[in-house]
Amino acid sequence: MNRAKDEAGPRIGTRALVLTAGLGTRLRPLTWSQPKPLLPLCGRPLVRRTLESLSLAGCQGAVLNLHHLPDAIPEALGDDVAGMPIRYSREDPVQGTLGALFPCRDFLGKAEVVTVVNGDSLCQWPVSSLLRRHRQTGADVTLLLTPNRPESTLGGGIAVDETGRVVQLRDHPSLPAIGRVRRHVFAGLHLFRPEILDRVPEGPGDVIDGLYQPLLSEGCEIRAVVTRRRWHDVGTPRRYLEAALDHAASPWRGLRSGRFVSSDARIADSATLRRVVVEAGAAVENGARVERSLIMSGAQVGPGAVLRDAILGPGVSLGAGSNVEGRLLTHMHPRHVLNEGESQLGGLLYTPLA
Repeated sequence: MNRAKDEAGPRIGTRALVLTAGLGTRLRPLTWSQPKPLLPLCGRPLVRRTLESLSLAGCQGAVLNLHHLPDAIPEALGDDVAGMPIRYSREDPVQGTLGALFPCRDFLGKAEVVTVVNGDSLCQWPVSSLLRRHRQTGADVTLLLTPNRPESTLGGGIAVDETGRVVQLRDHPSLPAIGRVRRHVFAGLHLFRPEILDRVPEGPGDVIDGLYQPLLSEGCEIRAVVTRRRWHDVGTPRRYLEAALDHAASPWRGLRSGRFVSSDARIADSATLRRVVVEAGAAVENGARVERSLIMSGAQVGPGAVLRDAILGPGVSLGAGSNVEGRLLTHMHPRHVLNEGESQLGGLLYTPLA
């Protein structure tokens, strides 16, 4: 791995690849009309929150990979977020978490540390502390883990021994461990030495199976840090709702009410709101009751309507006196095919929050 020796000039601190190319299939129908990283979360898109965390940690540039609705993210973010330069890498077809690195390796290879982060997860990313730990240990790779219980939908888990060394990735063969071994969920933030970019092949691939597992087998040191910060895989409508409500109730936000209401939203005096997120341009009319729900931009809850444990999609109007619970309501998209449990009423699609 000779990239570090071949680069001219001094290295900069860190540059990042933010993964934003996914189709967001499990979040349909919300993602038919916008990429998942642009979904609003208490007033700001998910990916903007991630980019702000990187900028705050001193990241000196980020590249975002694009595939699904590729013009939407550049139009929303431009070429600078929180003072950090942004560039874009278009993929057709989509290249996966490993393949996304190949076209970006010259940009990323100029950094002292390469950072990769999922642009569609919610976390107060501890980028600065992870960078410090990575430099202190001298590891080849450092992964951020969350103590959530490993599930097949979250990658099957990462095994770590008492020294913080990764001894098993998913269900690959395990290495000898020191002391007790614990399994955690990979949170989608990872750092590595830029020389590792020379190991990245061209073409689609998965970063765990195609890069980190071969490195681990060859004796490279992969270490992990387990964060206690809130982390959400915003992969389904149910998880999106849970992430929004959890963020609105986070103690660090200083809100005891457990809710977020945009300053651009309109709430009638006689409306009742309990544990809600109301995005810009939304409205809740007289006598309406909203509990444990997310009202997206431009949506409207009509007079006397009840919305519980639900998501009201962008621009959707819930009629007066309606009662909706446990559903995502969106406008029917012409490409959408009804799935099990879904129903259509007029131009509205009702999707269970499973």
